[in-house]
Amino acid sequence: VNGNQNVKPETRDKVNAVIEKLNYRPNAVARGLASKRTTTVGVIIPDISNVYYSQLARGLEDIATMYKYHSIISNSDNDPVKEKEIFNNLLSKQVDGIIFLGGTISEEIKDLINKSSVPVVVSGTNGKDDGIASVNIDFKTAAEEVTEELINNGAKEFGFVGGNYSKKAQDEVLIGLKNVLSKHNLSLNENQVFNGNETYKDGIRAFEALDKSKLDAILSISDEQAIGLVHSAQDEGVNIPDDVQIVSFNNTRLVEMVRPQLSSVIQPLYDIGAVGMRLLTKYMNEEEIEEPNVILPHRIEYRGTTK
Repeated sequence: VNGNQNVKPETRDKVNAVIEKLNYRPNAVARGLASKRTTTVGVIIPDISNVYYSQLARGLEDIATMYKYHSIISNSDNDPVKEKEIFNNLLSKQVDGIIFLGGTISEEIKDLINKSSVPVVVSGTNGKDDGIASVNIDFKTAAEEVTEELINNGAKEFGFVGGNYSKKAQDEVLIGLKNVLSKHNLSLNENQVFNGNETYKDGIRAFEALDKSKLDAILSISDEQAIGLVHSAQDEGVNIPDDVQIVSFNNTRLVEMVRPQLSSVIQPLYDIGAVGMRLLTKYMNEEEIEEPNVILPHRIEYRGTTK
């Protein structure tokens, strides 16, 4: 039943025949009580329907399968109350570890993580300042590179569209954006900053709220929002990229499904999920951890929404 290689083939065949006849399934709960391991991990996702998080989850799931772990995926809507309930529920199910995919980690959840009886890793946001193991890209540096390129293309007036799901990334992007603007004796008008929930409709609402007559470029934390920006601009007769350039920060498969195609910071989404899961397995197996906060390389692909 346990796959022991020392069992004779004829004995294994007899046991397997009886297992099939009785439709027997090993009791995972009983096994977990005996071994004090359930080989399950809890996964908390802000929005399971969002392409960004689903691509992170794919990388995580592949590595979990490779290391023979099963995942319990829960959707939190980035609601701290719901996250706390899910977190405690996962602990009650005796998971061996928990991984957060992206999202904003509230102070209450940080406290739960620090007190957790099982290891916790955050993938898609930076946990270094909070003492939490994490996998991410350097959003500040990416934003600096993007802003420099847009200024070289003639942009002087910038807008920013952020999201409540990615507060940490949003803060880093804003720092990078402002750093480069300051270097060029430019500034970001706070009235040209819009925060939403990283959805297509929020992109439309953002474009309606921003002062387009004073905008040369917009940085959007989310692909979905950026597509909403593009479509809203087209509806209003604003030419992308001649009038306004747009760059997003996800590079999900959605960036190539809009015309013009979105310029975007390329996050290695699959790798962020995969490396996060591998880091969690190291903690669960008490392996040596060289660096608890992993920064993966990013690239920038300039497509049709920039000059």
